[in-house]
Amino acid sequence: MKNKCDVIKDLLQSKQISFPKEEVLVFAPSNIALVKYWGKRDTELNLPQTSSLSVTIPKKGANTRLKLIDAEQDHIILNGEALDAKHPFAIKAADYLTLFRPITKRFYQVNSDSNIPIAAGLASSASGFAALVMALNELHQWQLGLEEQSILARMGSGSACRSFWPGFVEWHKGQNDDGMDSHGEPFNVPWPDLCLGVSLVSEQIKPVSSRDGMNRTTQTSPFYPAWPNKVEQDLENIKQAIYDKNFHRFGQVVESNALAMHATMMSAWPPILYWLPETVEHMHRVWQLRQQGIGIYFTQDAGPNLKFLFMKQQIGDIQKQFPMLEVVALFSKQ
Repeated sequence: MKNKCDVIKDLLQSKQISFPKEEVLVFAPSNIALVKYWGKRDTELNLPQTSSLSVTIPKKGANTRLKLIDAEQDHIILNGEALDAKHPFAIKAADYLTLFRPITKRFYQVNSDSNIPIAAGLASSASGFAALVMALNELHQWQLGLEEQSILARMGSGSACRSFWPGFVEWHKGQNDDGMDSHGEPFNVPWPDLCLGVSLVSEQIKPVSSRDGMNRTTQTSPFYPAWPNKVEQDLENIKQAIYDKNFHRFGQVVESNALAMHATMMSAWPPILYWLPETVEHMHRVWQLRQQGIGIYFTQDAGPNLKFLFMKQQIGDIQKQFPMLEVVALFSKQ
């Protein structure tokens, strides 16, 4: 079975250019999973147990500046702060860059500015690792296609493989042991009136990382064996709802999938609960709004913050209930 270095070598073996650029600046957006990725069939290559489907958030993500430096280690700067080598983000970024060291032979300075909270359940790692791959590709002029970049990004953070396209994106779980068929692919069905709002209840770093939470859930939850079948059904249903522009069916699938994922976490041991009291309060407020005839649904990733989905015509009613809500038109540029 191949490891990450083997896969990278295969992808880049014919892509070497002698003279890299001095410095590059790229942007990669974050994405929010609507049908979730939770659980790996291969932890070394970040290969998922199931496929998943996300929607990209325009203008929300990571701006990353990358350059080669003459040094004995990588320098990682996050939101203007030079990180100590023992900082969790610096370790993760440097470990990932080390995979490319046999080819590039150099160290890097990574300067990443994120306009979303880090490690708070808002997919900051997705945009961060997608931007890092985009920057490496441009710096070294590898001329990799988006599918190849998606494969590389997946090995840094699974959800990063979906951040290379706007709109809806499906991450195919793949079947191959080397993971070359596990990557993102755009699901090109725009929905111009679809909006997203983030209910930010906490920007604190979550107590259990997604990676650790995922591993604990797959290893100990008695409910996890039912999860792959749930995802397969939800993927089929959500695609049809998107084709039909059936918002209520779409929202039901999204909300049900998120709650099912969190149910598996809560049944793990030790239990994992990312919810805060404000999270539950906002859930109840969403359900009350639906009883009043207002179309709104939520999704939640590994963190306390909810993401709301609704149609453009409901913005006014929803902002009355959530005055601080930042609304994003998901297909405004398409």
